[in-house]
Amino acid sequence: MRLILCPTAVEVAEWAAQYILRRIADFAPTGDRPFVLGLPAGSTPLKLYARLIELYQQGKISFQHVVTFNMDEYVGLPQNHPQSYCVYMRQNLLNHIDIPAQNVHILDGNAPDLAAECAAYEDKIKSFGGVNLFIGGVGEDGHIAFNEPGTSLALSNAPASPERSHAPGQRPLFLTTPARCPPHALTVGVGTILDAQEVMILAQGAAKAQAVHHAVEGCINHLWTISALQLHPNALIVCDEDATLELKVKTVRGLGEPG
Repeated sequence: MRLILCPTAVEVAEWAAQYILRRIADFAPTGDRPFVLGLPAGSTPLKLYARLIELYQQGKISFQHVVTFNMDEYVGLPQNHPQSYCVYMRQNLLNHIDIPAQNVHILDGNAPDLAAECAAYEDKIKSFGGVNLFIGGVGEDGHIAFNEPGTSLALSNAPASPERSHAPGQRPLFLTTPARCPPHALTVGVGTILDAQEVMILAQGAAKAQAVHHAVEGCINHLWTISALQLHPNALIVCDEDATLELKVKTVRGLGEPG
């Protein structure tokens, strides 16, 4: 596991954006061989998405031959609901770059058969040869995507959980009206995330320090799903200084790389 240390949240976004730019450029994607990118929603990637839009507008990056798979979506919200992740992605990234509409994949929380939707999503990922780079955030309780504490770390064939309730900490878009937050969501499983060729997790702020500690220094267990990253051969955590507050000095000095 690589631990990238950046002074501020802005620099976390800058480092991550430049890394994505290099990975896509080095891959040299084509229509027949696209670069497959896994994407999160929520508050964590907002600065990253804004920077990617800037890089696109500057002509430094193209998404013409990029295929995206989002991590999760709420169950029961129409796709045009202002707090759906479908709308979130359009507003914060997709409408501002050159990615073809057919290259965008987001779980359908209104599918008549949610289990079938989950299986079809997994099959679609496999049809592209898997995800080249999965980007994610981490919750204060260590969850990645909607894989909350207690979730199996091995779920892969059924990557989305059609009936998993989620904790208040996983409701960033509903903070003003938490009682109205949908109680269920679809999500890629931890196993599906670990199947990606590479995983990059962003962590910003002191509230994420415990999660970073468990990800880097803790034992692998299903109560901190972020800890599963220790099993991945190409995982990196990009965090600001506040997110390292719970790490031992030896860890920061031994594993940390300046961002």
